[in-house]
Amino acid sequence: MSGCRNIPLFAGYPRLRQSLSRVVLAELPTPVSRLKGLEKHLRIQRCDVKSDGFTARPFGGNKIRKLEFLLGEALSQKNRSVLTFGAAGSNHALATALCARKTGLRAVCLLADQPNARYVRRNLLAHLDAGSDLHGYAKSSALKRGALVQSLLEAMRTGRPPMIIPPGGSTPLGACGFVNAGLELKLQIDEGLLPKPDRIYVALGTMGTAAGLLLGLQAVGLDPELIGVRVVPEIMANARAFQRLYSRTRTLLRQKDPSFPFAEHGMKRLTIRNEFFGTKYACFTDAGMEAVRLAFSLDGVHLDGTYTGKAMAALISDARNGELKDKNVLFWNTLNARSLDGITEHRNYRQLPGFFHRYFEEDVQPLDRPAEAADSR
Repeated sequence: MSGCRNIPLFAGYPRLRQSLSRVVLAELPTPVSRLKGLEKHLRIQRCDVKSDGFTARPFGGNKIRKLEFLLGEALSQKNRSVLTFGAAGSNHALATALCARKTGLRAVCLLADQPNARYVRRNLLAHLDAGSDLHGYAKSSALKRGALVQSLLEAMRTGRPPMIIPPGGSTPLGACGFVNAGLELKLQIDEGLLPKPDRIYVALGTMGTAAGLLLGLQAVGLDPELIGVRVVPEIMANARAFQRLYSRTRTLLRQKDPSFPFAEHGMKRLTIRNEFFGTKYACFTDAGMEAVRLAFSLDGVHLDGTYTGKAMAALISDARNGELKDKNVLFWNTLNARSLDGITEHRNYRQLPGFFHRYFEEDVQPLDRPAEAADSR
């Protein structure tokens, strides 16, 4: 364990503090605040936001919670590098690279093609500051072959194979970061910062955020309905895969500390929403971009077209249908809230591998052009 600072998960289950490796990367707890503009505009009884965008500097977001445990394990196993995957603009890959640098680990990132957007350019330039070893692939199916090659090269370079971190960091170990988030939310409710939520809305990608969060909430006796808004292909995010990750995370924690609750009914409190995904991963939608504009104009909340805008679109749709007028609602904002200007403004994209140059030389998708987008972040 490295630089361990107590967190609710360890305070409640001390054996986990001794058996789970964790490196301190996140500034916790993340803040909660009331979205009074959305409340009034949409006629919601109560609407709060949990802002995980402030988890770290220079780059926050939900991935940092997972990486505390994943990189902690890498350090405890004496790995010298980590290898991870994502799309070209992957927030997870960038967070992994920046956090790896902080801990002295080398980051190898295998990135697949995706629809162009301004955040893709920004994240790729930030990889230059992180010192990432970037590799691009036109098809995601080529990533497995690339991973084998890069793992062998990394083993030859460092004398040890890299620790493999799946997309999104969504392993049982990574999900422990969001089990802790569930306990963290309970403390904020007990402190009177927000009421118990009837519903929580969150983007559903590789599902580590939602699975860990629901397990943590169940462990402390909170029983909201978790609305997971699918933002990736259904083969990646579905009920069966969610239950498997939820169960495996619970098993891991109970093996490390048998006093951790069994919490068997988590899946019954999850509703997966499919109708806001759009045509393909990372393609912005009209409903999602309306949500981006509305959240920013009414409450100054920054969202994005790939993940959080689609999750907010589900909340807005339910409010307009009258489902939330007597509900306490919590929106879990997983998007980075830190500006990357300081580490990207003087970077030249030609320093990136040639595969990524097209993202700077071709136009972004229509819904991400400045005339259509409310927020240039």
